[in-house]
Amino acid sequence: MPASADPVHRWIEAWPRTDFARSAVPLAEIRSGGPERDGIPSIDAPRFVAVTDADVPDVEPVVSVVVAGDARAYPLRILIWHQIVNDVVGGLPVAVTYCPLCNAAIVFDRRVDGRTVSFGSTGLVRHSDLVMYDRQTESWWQQYEGQGIVGAMAGVRLLAVPARLEAMGRFEERFPQGRVLVPPDETSRPYGRNPYTGYDSMPTPYNYDGPLPEGIAPLARVVSVGARAWSLALIRARGTVEVDDLLIEWTPGQSSALDAKHIADGRDVGNVVVRRRQGGGFVDVAYTVGFAFVFKAFHPDAAIVVD
Repeated sequence: MPASADPVHRWIEAWPRTDFARSAVPLAEIRSGGPERDGIPSIDAPRFVAVTDADVPDVEPVVSVVVAGDARAYPLRILIWHQIVNDVVGGLPVAVTYCPLCNAAIVFDRRVDGRTVSFGSTGLVRHSDLVMYDRQTESWWQQYEGQGIVGAMAGVRLLAVPARLEAMGRFEERFPQGRVLVPPDETSRPYGRNPYTGYDSMPTPYNYDGPLPEGIAPLARVVSVGARAWSLALIRARGTVEVDDLLIEWTPGQSSALDAKHIADGRDVGNVVVRRRQGGGFVDVAYTVGFAFVFKAFHPDAAIVVD
């Protein structure tokens, strides 16, 4: 293979600040996701409006983050086009991330080794999941795990921040004084439209050739907390599932962001809340409502509870 066709050779030329001698994963597992570096632009100066002024249908999904009384909602109608928002919530620097190919919405603390970093998109994927980079060291990070995989930060893990994936109407009910992210430029993209129409009904994921889960469709949703996962169908059928100190609850009223042409018209996949007993009550924990295949990819030896 000529040097110009070798992806690692091209990466070294395009990423001169990235230390490719330090890698936590096989470089052969990383591949092009389509766009170039920052071709999917992160939002680095987010703007918000009052929840009562937000133009987001009640059924559309948002990632909600609450820190020190500061409640903010990040609609998937925006995240599906930008994938990363670098923000500060209640004094905490966070990265609100969403990978549409995995339906993984995860919020991370942006403080790493005593300094705050900001993230952008490499344009690359691993196991069909977004590979981010930090602008301070240009190390590459796996979005699903929050782990540095290439460069000076290889092996470092980000701390996940508890957040909810919930319908806009539910966020408004919980936080009538909350704030909602608005696009950096309303005219730059068709916000509210789903560029992956029908994706979550496909038999196989895009740009993925890893192991597939058994007993569940690859693009079926699963609720995961660390290395434990339960099918969304199971949670939906039972309404409430208690496992050890975890309480997982499902309620209707949230549209799929990856179904219909317009997100608001997506089928109802419902809302999931995961909390842990603490003292005499419950506290939110970090969780993901992603696709079964990505859980299998990153937890190959773990089982998904389906019944």
